[in-house]
Amino acid sequence: MRSIFIKELNTFFSSLTGYISIVIFLLLTGLFLWVFSDTSIINYNYASLGQLFTIAPLVFMFLIPAITMSSFSDEKQRGTLELLVTKPLTDWDIVAGKYLAALALAIIALIPTLIYYWSIVQLGSPKGNIDTGAVIGSYIGLIFLAGIFTSAGIFLSSITSNQIVAFILTAFVCFILFWAFDFLSQTPLFFGKMDNFVKGLGIEFHYDNISKGRIDTRDIFYFVSMIGMFLWLTIVSLDKRKW
Repeated sequence: MRSIFIKELNTFFSSLTGYISIVIFLLLTGLFLWVFSDTSIINYNYASLGQLFTIAPLVFMFLIPAITMSSFSDEKQRGTLELLVTKPLTDWDIVAGKYLAALALAIIALIPTLIYYWSIVQLGSPKGNIDTGAVIGSYIGLIFLAGIFTSAGIFLSSITSNQIVAFILTAFVCFILFWAFDFLSQTPLFFGKMDNFVKGLGIEFHYDNISKGRIDTRDIFYFVSMIGMFLWLTIVSLDKRKW
């Protein structure tokens, strides 16, 4: 697993993929947080990073599919997947190595945003007037969110040899998982009956809970279960190819 992890990270940073992904993420979040008047922290007049944690899932919805789209589809396209599975590595080693490398890149993109937190602390009146617990919870939620999106991207990349198809499928699935259940819970079919249950099936419900600084084991279980399910489906996909 370690060899795959290092190989994938080297692949990201030996090409422009890793650098472009990080720059685009920081550029988009920076524009929304500091430049665009409707979402600017400066115009908000309140010491909060809420805008970052509202915008970041939308950016991740396109950024992470761009990172994961070549994980397996590129191996299939070049015909190197068969060579990879014949090496003394288990399917879990291959899947986990690729998953952790892609997730690491998403987390690396998040690290520079800590300067936004430092800026808000300095700009607060009085200085340091910010809900640090909510910020920590939001970062944890964002990492779990990236974990689900990455696992979904790895799985969808394993079922196609076309990177563009993998990108579109992953972006669509991420949208469904994050927002669709909330919209569905508000339809007449479920509203007032099973709306809370349907809403709880989506990522946004659990992400919002953690973003408020409440670390609930039910939310953690949801994220871990979703990640585990997609990784298991990826392994099944690789096994099916062997058959």
